Amino acid sequence: MAKLSQQMKLSQTLRMTPQLQQAIKLLQLSRLELETAVRTELDENPILEETMDLKEQDFERVKAAEAEVTPEASEIQNSQNPQKQDEFEWESYLDNQYKPPTQNLGGNEEIMNYENVITTQQNLHDYLSWQAKMYGFNDEELLLAEIIINYIDDDGYILTPLEEIAVSESVTAEELEEVLKFVQEFDPPGVGARNLKECLLIQAKVLEEDTNDLVQLLNNHLKDMEKKNYDGIAKAMGREMSEIIELCKIVFQMDPKPGRAYATPDTQYVTPDVYVYKVGDDYMVSLNEDGLPRLKISNFYRNMLKQADNKSTQEYIQDKLKSAVWLIKSIHQRQRTIFKVTDSIVKHQKDFLDRGAGFLKPMVLRDIANDIGMHESTVSRVTTNKYVHTPQGIFELKYFFNSGISTTDGDSMASESVKMKIKELISKEDHKDPFSDQKIVELLKVEGIVIARRTVAKYRDVLKILPSSRRKKMI
Repeated sequence: MAKLSQQMKLSQTLRMTPQLQQAIKLLQLSRLELETAVRTELDENPILEETMDLKEQDFERVKAAEAEVTPEASEIQNSQNPQKQDEFEWESYLDNQYKPPTQNLGGNEEIMNYENVITTQQNLHDYLSWQAKMYGFNDEELLLAEIIINYIDDDGYILTPLEEIAVSESVTAEELEEVLKFVQEFDPPGVGARNLKECLLIQAKVLEEDTNDLVQLLNNHLKDMEKKNYDGIAKAMGREMSEIIELCKIVFQMDPKPGRAYATPDTQYVTPDVYVYKVGDDYMVSLNEDGLPRLKISNFYRNMLKQADNKSTQEYIQDKLKSAVWLIKSIHQRQRTIFKVTDSIVKHQKDFLDRGAGFLKPMVLRDIANDIGMHESTVSRVTTNKYVHTPQGIFELKYFFNSGISTTDGDSMASESVKMKIKELISKEDHKDPFSDQKIVELLKVEGIVIARRTVAKYRDVLKILPSSRRKKMI
């Protein structure tokens, strides 16, 4: 018989403070979202004031304010003393939860190292690919599922006949048909359908509404339902008008374009977070501070804190002062980190800045992280939804991170550059006899680029270029 015993165990528990939550939020915000958040804080925190010109005395005022908050509040400032509560939570929470490498960590340089706390938005194809990997397919089935997913458009439909896909991808239509049944079980309901009728039938099954009457309605009376010819449907199906209307209500609750929930707008207006200018033979990095409110600590409330006799008034001002100091420091650190990351990218991608996308070098997060002494997950987070204006145009900072494609001379070329090569080849093809993916492989090999046919198909899909069978024009 097992012996029961009691033990006492002393352990540290880590909690995410409101200050840490705020700083994490600031890092992931786009420029417009940051401006909105700061404006909101200005409205809600009387300690904060906006100044048109942030001068040296404003920084001194922040430092002075730090010294005036209570010892508990001032703990957020000291990163050298491990006994300081807020800084301990900042560092240790992340280290213990995500266990990043220990080198080059610690101190204020890593204050924005949030690891995997923040998530990024998936598009439809990313979401479907993730589900395929989680579904339990064997290797062959997974390959077929990925082929199918590559042909699903932004609305969630497969408009290319399976026979054409089979020819283009060197598989059989029967194999695709078999795996398609499983893909059509993926979320969002209705994805992978080949027409509206099939899309709605899939959703009816998911909703457990696939009764004989509803299936008959979808199979035979979609056109009448579109015209709201309920009387004609009722007569054809031998049902009461009220029954038909209830069936139609179920259909109208379905989504005719299930993929659109994951679609991103074609036109996105962005304001650069940072500018890169060419000065002589070098490039200079400059943060874009236009439009961002410049914050300072209110002298009025600082003086009130010194003079207040009421404890509740003191506590209120101290709490707001702590929040204001943290916000100013967090914004400063955010901007400083964006600058350092961009400056390092510029050093790595000078050929791109000089000559364009065809000269983008392979680069991974680790390259920048090692250069600036931060963890690569920090680099990943700070490059999300941040944009840089360069002589070659405006790009999200994540654009510059590319895997490498081998070349016959032993070097490697950025995958983005290879995509541009593929796009250029297709733009020059004979529309009556377009290049197959295999032909593109051969043409790239002539230029010293070694790439698999399926990789060409993947890049072509990313570029939203149709397969050769659908690019063919007889006129």
